[in-house]
Amino acid sequence: MQATFIFPQLILLNRFSAMAKPIPMPFFQRPWLMQQGAAAAEGGNKGLKGILAGGITGGIEICITYPTEYIKTQLQLDEKGDRKRYSGVTDCIRKTVIQRGFFGLYRGLSVLLYGSIPKTASRFGAFETLKDHMADNGQLSIFSKLLCGLGAGICEAVIAVTPMETIKVKFINDQRTAKPQFKGFFHGVGRIICNDGIGGIYKGVTATILKQGSNQAIRFFVVESLKDSYKAKNPQKPVPKLLVGAFGFIAGAASVLCNTPLDVIKTRMQGLEAAKYHSTANCALKIWHNEGISAFYKGTVPRLSRVCLDVAFTFMIYDSFMDVFNRVWYTTDEIN
Repeated sequence: MQATFIFPQLILLNRFSAMAKPIPMPFFQRPWLMQQGAAAAEGGNKGLKGILAGGITGGIEICITYPTEYIKTQLQLDEKGDRKRYSGVTDCIRKTVIQRGFFGLYRGLSVLLYGSIPKTASRFGAFETLKDHMADNGQLSIFSKLLCGLGAGICEAVIAVTPMETIKVKFINDQRTAKPQFKGFFHGVGRIICNDGIGGIYKGVTATILKQGSNQAIRFFVVESLKDSYKAKNPQKPVPKLLVGAFGFIAGAASVLCNTPLDVIKTRMQGLEAAKYHSTANCALKIWHNEGISAFYKGTVPRLSRVCLDVAFTFMIYDSFMDVFNRVWYTTDEIN
């Protein structure tokens, strides 16, 4: 009896199942969720991976290379004549250590540390996003490499580099005075904004965009081109991290030799005496007229050592973190 009672119910259930139409789920009626939501494809995840790996890389890298940045900035701010304080790199290091101790070479580190993390995060995030959109089967053309690097440089210049570099230069410049005004990071930033307005931390934005844009265009082009040469016809071939560091070293040297004049102009535009320059072009003309062409290459030696190490460490550390993320963080395309 029990079996005969259940059997007709199964027959009715099968009939209703055959007649029923599938009920569409709301998610599948919204195609934009597949592109922008949690199920987004690989491109968005690549950009996010770049942001996280870049941020971590920036914090580690600046702690390693800051003393050379400090010396470079001091030499670039040093003018000719009675106000000249240093005869060269060694003299600057010696006087700094005598007057302020070894950790005097780390004065202003907090400013760059606060800025380095968003700077490298925005740089690599922008590069990975642009690369994902411009790559053809994972490969970038020569023009695309330059364009992706340029976009990454402009992005970091606007988001992080201009305000943090302006604050850094003003802090270092303030320490050169007999009675420093700034008592700490937040106090100094408050004083700068109070005196100059919010525009006070965006001094030299044009020079900074030119500098960072050209910097990253050159660096990413060199590194990506050297990686492609090493991989030859096997795009999946891993590049040893020490070799990535060597590629970064070469890329850093190329960028310094090409755009140190822009770095000098940017530094002058962001110093405490920036008010005497009406524009980026005016600053360049005044340096040329008062100090000669050699002034555009002040601080080249410490900048060369800092940037080469900086770029080498940055690409090595970044690639290492991206390898880790790629192992534990799968994209939608990889899962499918």
